[in-house]
Amino acid sequence: MYQSVDPVKTGLKLKILLNGAGYNVKDIQEYLLLAYPQSIYRWFSGKILPSVDHLCALSRLLDVHMENLLVLQGQSLEDEMVVRMEDIKTKRLLSYRKYLRESA
Repeated sequence: MYQSVDPVKTGLKLKILLNGAGYNVKDIQEYLLLAYPQSIYRWFSGKILPSVDHLCALSRLLDVHMENLLVLQGQSLEDEMVVRMEDIKTKRLLSYRKYLRESA
């Protein structure tokens, strides 16, 4: 039997990853060309899951595989989240440093 996606933990993971990468709901709404932010709040609360198209776009935004945005039933996300948050912060700092060097 296959494991299903845990929408509550997945929503929490998305919220943590996106906020940790410095994105707010308005940024995500604009990036995904959504008319209203309600669907993002519904993802974060675990009421719905993002569409495959949105998962693909978010995976590109965060530079992770789509499957790494999902949490399966019975899976813990705590250890993985600590490592991923540090990775995102490091990438953002390196990107910002590159930008500063190029603009100087």
